[in-house]
Amino acid sequence: MADLKFPDGYYFTETDEWIKIDGDVVTLGISDYAQEQLNDIVYVELAAVGDTLDAGDSFGSVESVKAASDLYTPVGGEVIETNSLLEDEPETINADAFGKGWMLKLRVASAPDTSELMDSAAYKKFCDER
Repeated sequence: MADLKFPDGYYFTETDEWIKIDGDVVTLGISDYAQEQLNDIVYVELAAVGDTLDAGDSFGSVESVKAASDLYTPVGGEVIETNSLLEDEPETINADAFGKGWMLKLRVASAPDTSELMDSAAYKKFCDER
């Protein structure tokens, strides 16, 4: 796991999703750890633009040659954008989970509660202990 990324400025869930907050927009994706565990991602299904999600709702799923996994949002909001690149190139998540491999963007009504989430240092420790 030495080459996995744990960038600062992101918040992580115990189910390996990440969020990045920029004002009233929250970007979601899965962590480097998650994409490595899944291996080669071959399909991504995401919520649609205009959908309203509550914290804990599924915002889609990823399928790999090894497994399928549901994705859960730690914050609620309205889906304002999905990463259309992933429709044709789901493997982008394997190559760049925190950059081009982002999954969707939510507009939130108020600042997200991050108290139940891990910062990058805590998440790295969490992954190291698995």
